[in-house]
Amino acid sequence: MIEQMAVELLGAVNRGRRKTIGPINVQFPAGYIVALVGPNGAGKSTLLQMIMQIISLDDGEIKWFGETAKDLLRLELKQKIAYVEESPATEENYQTVEEAADFRSHWYPDWDQRRFEELITRFEVPRRERLNRMSKGERRKFEIIVALATRPKLLLLDEPTSGLDPFVWKEMIEELRNCMEREEMTIVLSTHIVEEVKRLADYIVLVHQGQTLGMVEKDTLYGSWKEIWVRGELVGIEEIPEVILCQNDGPSISKLIIRDNGDGWNHHPRLKELQVIKSRGLDLEEILELWIKGHKPQ
Repeated sequence: MIEQMAVELLGAVNRGRRKTIGPINVQFPAGYIVALVGPNGAGKSTLLQMIMQIISLDDGEIKWFGETAKDLLRLELKQKIAYVEESPATEENYQTVEEAADFRSHWYPDWDQRRFEELITRFEVPRRERLNRMSKGERRKFEIIVALATRPKLLLLDEPTSGLDPFVWKEMIEELRNCMEREEMTIVLSTHIVEEVKRLADYIVLVHQGQTLGMVEKDTLYGSWKEIWVRGELVGIEEIPEVILCQNDGPSISKLIIRDNGDGWNHHPRLKELQVIKSRGLDLEEILELWIKGHKPQ
């Protein structure tokens, strides 16, 4: 049983000049990794900016670890939140790694200099290089390392792999996992990279056209859908709620996409009559496509 929510968006709405985001109703459980997935422009980054109060709400409210804020979030609570945005801010561009880290350390009472030093060395970030002269990957490593050095209770990552090569990101994932095990931390990351979701997420939230379409446990999501090839009489099979798609795949073979609602995909008597030739589980891209079309997983 989940006892505490790290963040709750309750009817949260932002009416921008180009489009409206919301109303968003979603709860992020404390102590887990939640991935925001969806097409580019769906509203994932805006949702994170709402949580950080970079973008104000026009309706609804947000709770951070059970607290609300009429205006600005209480400083002591905000100091427990770290945010790595997709495009880093320019204010520190002419500072070196050590200068920028020293500046940030004064804002965070839980700053862990030992962790910072260890990770900067481990990930080979040049200490005396100015931030604006770094490669995109080096800057990305610096931003994530600094966020971890604040020892946050809530870590928000917007497209964290941007600029990182796969080997570095794999090692960074291990570090994030280690932090999750050593201390109580919640991670919310926005991504369109399926591999990130597979490796990291405990829960998946689908964001589409400025709204959240639900949150599902990742392992449950992968076990919820099957593609099967069958022989047998298919008259009336499309009326079964679990059958999402039915099409011919040869003279006597049909392909079905079935949603398992917890009773086993073939619990319906009509499905038991079919001869199953082969089956496979759907991959995440296929599941998300069905989800966007309105076929919500269990």
